[in-house]
Amino acid sequence: MIESNPLSAHPSSQHLSATTDGLRQAIDQHLKYALGKDPKHATTYDWRMSLSLAVRDKIVDPWFRSTQRTYEQQHKRIYYLSMEFLIGRLLEDAVVNLGLDESARQALASYGVDYDAVLKDEPDAALGNGGLGRLAACFLESMSTIGCPAYGYGIRYEHGLFRQSFEDGRQIETAETWLTQRHAWEFERPEVAYEIGFGGTISKNRANTSWSPAETVIAAGYDTPIIGWQGRWANTLRLWSAKPTTVFDLEQFNLGHYTAAAEPEALARTISRVLYPDDTTDQGKELRLKQEYFFTAASIRDIVRRFKSECDDLTKLPERVAIQLNDTHPAIAGPELTRVLHDENNLGFEKAYEIAQACLSYTNHTLLPEALERWSEPLMTRILPRHMQLIEQIDGLHAKQNPTRPASIAIIEDGEVKMGELAFICAHKVNGVSALHTDLMKKTVFLNLHNLHPDRIVNQTNGVTPRRWLWSCNRPLSQLITQTIGDGWVDNLARLEELEPFLNDAAYLDKFAAAKQHNKNKLANWLQQDWGISVDPSALFDVQIKRIHEYKRQFMNILETIALWQAIRENPNGEWTPRVKIFGGKAAPGYLVAKEIIHLINDVARVINADPLMQGRLTVVYPANYNVSMAELLIPATDLSEQISTAGKEASGTGNMKFAMNGAPTIGTLDGANVEIRDCVGADNFFLFGMTAAQADQRRRDPNHSRKAIASSPELSNVLGLIGSGVFSPDEPARYKGLVELMEENDYFLVCADFDSYYAKQRQVDQVFQDENAWTRMAAANTARVGWFSSDRTIRSYMKDIWNLGSAL
Repeated sequence: MIESNPLSAHPSSQHLSATTDGLRQAIDQHLKYALGKDPKHATTYDWRMSLSLAVRDKIVDPWFRSTQRTYEQQHKRIYYLSMEFLIGRLLEDAVVNLGLDESARQALASYGVDYDAVLKDEPDAALGNGGLGRLAACFLESMSTIGCPAYGYGIRYEHGLFRQSFEDGRQIETAETWLTQRHAWEFERPEVAYEIGFGGTISKNRANTSWSPAETVIAAGYDTPIIGWQGRWANTLRLWSAKPTTVFDLEQFNLGHYTAAAEPEALARTISRVLYPDDTTDQGKELRLKQEYFFTAASIRDIVRRFKSECDDLTKLPERVAIQLNDTHPAIAGPELTRVLHDENNLGFEKAYEIAQACLSYTNHTLLPEALERWSEPLMTRILPRHMQLIEQIDGLHAKQNPTRPASIAIIEDGEVKMGELAFICAHKVNGVSALHTDLMKKTVFLNLHNLHPDRIVNQTNGVTPRRWLWSCNRPLSQLITQTIGDGWVDNLARLEELEPFLNDAAYLDKFAAAKQHNKNKLANWLQQDWGISVDPSALFDVQIKRIHEYKRQFMNILETIALWQAIRENPNGEWTPRVKIFGGKAAPGYLVAKEIIHLINDVARVINADPLMQGRLTVVYPANYNVSMAELLIPATDLSEQISTAGKEASGTGNMKFAMNGAPTIGTLDGANVEIRDCVGADNFFLFGMTAAQADQRRRDPNHSRKAIASSPELSNVLGLIGSGVFSPDEPARYKGLVELMEENDYFLVCADFDSYYAKQRQVDQVFQDENAWTRMAAANTARVGWFSSDRTIRSYMKDIWNLGSAL
């Protein structure tokens, strides 16, 4: 337990000195005995590992106490199953939550070591890609902060998604290497290992059904403690690594078949090597399904084992276990838990299914039908034959219990297993992640299921942890907030509303603007030092950072950039607002359209940045390999947050919350959580453009909507002409012909229809930004009014509305 308040602006010098001395001694011990170095010869890596291990030592006691209290109080636990946990760097997170930041800085300074350089040496954990994984990480931290007993379960990917680089503007994917160094935060658990099977045969007698897999791998557990604010509680992130049941075939080796001898290990490790392997091939689809079952089955077995260590009555499982499925990836949990209860523990099928459903709840993250996973019946039958049988039984039981159900909501349809329907039917609660998304779920993807089960769908608007996304990543602003309203807001973000009276205080607004400028200067220095790009720190920093997808409309952003470039060239002496356009994000390796959009952005950047007329007026920047650490640098420095997805397509978004929290007004549509952000910050502090979801649906009914939009927009017509004629690809004039044709003939995401509204709203942004006082007040209003978007609030709502459990603190 932390004895002092880490938010105190001036901790006592005596306490700080004692804490620093103790930390220094621990660093010295780990440097010598864990790293085998002395201070004279230690590298940055050695210092980072020594500090990490010293800090980890301080996490272990509250971690053990939390686990012990959960057992003693027989507390219900939440088990959060997610394919992604985008945790980023953990050292600063842990130091901040333990209140050790100043002590750590002073301890390293006593050796002449730069604390900030040590923090930057830590690689981002390559365990996720986008909002899904970052949300899971925020939720774990919030559960620890508020004392919700929890485990996160996922996969310990060796190489993550991929490391992105650009070659002649094209995205190049190479393997992430974060685990080539020792991971300081994890504890390997050799005793936590489960044999996971695939394929094989099924036998049945009068008593039970038995599955004999043809192939097996070992799921080996690795635990990372997740400490909450002020060290009051810690939960566990347990990640599974795939290992072979037969490590090495010595007979094959002795016969000279060296590759064959190592094949079992190579095949097993394939399961936990890469996040989201390309599934455009049959082999890729098989690997994806194996990954999903691998981590889900290991997690279910771990959950049941833990329960049985405390209670031998499996009918009471829902009283102690709540399992949250983060999207459809772990949807096989329904059949798997039913199988474990029915086949392995001899409960009747309907009773086993009833218990499983009472434990399971499902978070939907998409309204895109193609993103709701489907697996072919032959693939499911071949890889998971027993589960295919159980899915058929679950589907039949649901049809029996709901004789009026439409055929379209069957789990199995047209030779495919629909994982969205499976997750819905096997869950007692299903939640959307913003008010609009939840409403649209009821009206679109789950319309018929909602009509059958009108009480099942509930809303849980997303949130983000303010510890990482304000207090830690934006020290100038967080210090200003503490100076203005005092301590206590970091774990009670609703207190940001106490900043409201200061929105008309000139002195406060001056300090707010100074904090923003400090962050912009820092970002400008980074762009110069790391990327060789010079930008004006006084320019408007216009930022869109998220995975590249057509519905997120990075394409519309670059089209507007080209239109602005043309307008400035036509009137170079106009009163243009200097603007720096910053993009960040990766495209899935098999998503060719998204990769072409990346290529176009880089080609446009090359042309615009080389244009002498754009100097001091317009710059385009696309730093490669966007990740959590880059976001922590970009978000505090952002002036304008781009949240421009097609209305009705973004489930929620969390980047929009982070930007607003850090004082960046949004330019956006009425999509996802934008709606609620606009409600909170006020319409005057949000740059709204574009169609509503209903209007978008109506517009798509006109088969010529895109051609009409292009014909009516001189700016858009000109921009598409420039792209199509090869202005940005003179070495290959037809390079972007496909993108232009897509806009003309199949613009499903309504880039053309919304372009003029977007372009006009951007010119309004220019005008407002020129009034420094008006812009600063708008930015400060965003920070003051978004306290509702804390993940602490979201988790408390899950606990009340879905999991039926209280805090253990």
